[in-house]
Amino acid sequence: MAVKRGKYGLRVNYLIIFLSGMVLLVAGILVFMLVIKNVYGNYKVPEILPTPENLQISTSDKRNKVAVLYSQYTQNMLDEGSTWLNDNIDTWENFLKANKFPYDIINDQTIELGQHYDYKVIVLPGSKSLSDKEIIQLKKYIERGGSVFSTSGTATFSDEAKWRGWSFVTEVFGLKFNKEIRPDEITKIHTLRGNLPLTAGIPTGYSLDIATWDRPIYVEIVEPRTTQVSFWYDFRREKGLVQEAIQKSAGIAYGTYGKGRFVWYGFELNSVVGEQEDYIYFDRLFRNSLNWLTYNPTAYVKDWPAPYEAAAVIVPMITEQPNNALNLLPILKNNSIQATYFVDPLKASEYPGIIKTLSKSQDIGAVVDVGFLFSLDDTINAFYDKEIQFADLAFAKDTLSKLADKPIESLMPLFGFYNEYTLQGMSKENMRFLVTDSLTDRSVPKIEIRDGKPIMIFTKTARDDYKIVRDYGLTDTEFQRYTYEEDIDRIKFEGGLLVFKVHTDYQLRAEYVNVMNSIVKYLRDNNYWITSFDELSVWWLRRGGIEMRYETRSKRRIAVEVSNPTKRENVDFTVELNLNKQIKNVEISSDIINTKIPEYTFDSNTSTLYLYVEDLDVGETRSYLIDFENIES
Repeated sequence: MAVKRGKYGLRVNYLIIFLSGMVLLVAGILVFMLVIKNVYGNYKVPEILPTPENLQISTSDKRNKVAVLYSQYTQNMLDEGSTWLNDNIDTWENFLKANKFPYDIINDQTIELGQHYDYKVIVLPGSKSLSDKEIIQLKKYIERGGSVFSTSGTATFSDEAKWRGWSFVTEVFGLKFNKEIRPDEITKIHTLRGNLPLTAGIPTGYSLDIATWDRPIYVEIVEPRTTQVSFWYDFRREKGLVQEAIQKSAGIAYGTYGKGRFVWYGFELNSVVGEQEDYIYFDRLFRNSLNWLTYNPTAYVKDWPAPYEAAAVIVPMITEQPNNALNLLPILKNNSIQATYFVDPLKASEYPGIIKTLSKSQDIGAVVDVGFLFSLDDTINAFYDKEIQFADLAFAKDTLSKLADKPIESLMPLFGFYNEYTLQGMSKENMRFLVTDSLTDRSVPKIEIRDGKPIMIFTKTARDDYKIVRDYGLTDTEFQRYTYEEDIDRIKFEGGLLVFKVHTDYQLRAEYVNVMNSIVKYLRDNNYWITSFDELSVWWLRRGGIEMRYETRSKRRIAVEVSNPTKRENVDFTVELNLNKQIKNVEISSDIINTKIPEYTFDSNTSTLYLYVEDLDVGETRSYLIDFENIES
């Protein structure tokens, strides 16, 4: 009892009250700690104490900021009155503000005096001229765990504007300078790889247009600690050995130096030109770069089903010598491959037996003349008007569907290009697949919706036999095989889709067709998913319908949520989560009862977690908690 009635009335038992209070206090603390653990995962007690650091009271703390260097040494090199450096820094400020990264503008002396060490990231925008003291201090900063975001020829000149060379770029970034791009090229295509922390959420093989007025730079990766993100090589316009050309034309790279990190762009932010979509994806690239430098995670749904690294579709063309179309059929059947043979409806009418034979196991697509353009910039020639295109599409579908005795869902414009009328006509005729030469900004399919119907657009991603056999004159099958394999290697490097187009009057001739056996084997040996338009469509639409969000709950927990708002059932896919720091002892759970926990693998070398989500039903949402321990560097 807490009180007693004594001689002088009620007497309080302070010991019992004190002990009761202590029990309540301890219980409250335990409940609080349990709530914290449930929300934020494992933690250390100092991390939950109400210190200024934990409460983020000090908004001027350098540890939460990016430092952007305004290099007076670089400004001194420029022509009198030049605003080049100021314009660059203004652009950096705009990007940082838009992505809500707090920042300070610092000068050369800040780095020389060692007052930069507490900043989370240091940006070196076009900082071509740096002093020896700055270089020493920057190296120490990165070696100790700092992060640097750099562009172009960093530190290639001294503070006195004397040529120093590429030693800083080579030593710190692990890059070898190859050449500068001449300004007379005006713009240059810059292709991004897919499935990397820096390119999360950007279509694989996406091509940025980069203006050349600042002389963008070709480099080569020379150390394994550095990863190539992009390349300048354009297979459509440039010759040479493909793999070598890609390796020697890197334009973006990221990696480590000592305990620190860096991201390097071989061009200035001001050099990105193009349409709104280009700026949207470049902003995503910029944000991903800063997330990687600040050890924040990135996540995305992988382009292809596990465990494939790239995909391929085979597209035979029935042109001259139509009987050669049958030469490929045994190879397709023996390898369980379904291809889509494309043919002009008038040509098909001349060889109905061939079409009937092919259609028993393969798909048939229509080649239709929708108008001639020499290029996308052609202002002399034109597409046919709406009525003509609609009539030609209807005729092609009707003719081929009768010959093949099956629906015709694929279209290839005769001259490679299409316009809005083409898409409208396809929707009207319930055609779902368009193979074109005019979609050049990615190496994965693009979906267009017309009248509520999805149309999947495939672009030319590799050289066909007209280029290799006819134009290059490669009649030796070994040379043919090697040249095709170059493009297969390139597409795998990008992580994209290989559209492998061959013709009856060249590669499908009896003396050349066996090369296709070698190509199929090479694709499978290189972890390609060899698929059909229909199978790919099912996968791509399911994948594209998945919604995913993720957030960092604490230093040791990340929450991931996936949902399926589409009408497609039993969706299987892989979520790739780049944690961007060294961790161990990964555990996956859920804060929702009866949630199916996915199988997963963790690559400790790249700090990448793969979640293999299965059977996500219509309208279903799953929430996962990723807990781990950090490895202190």
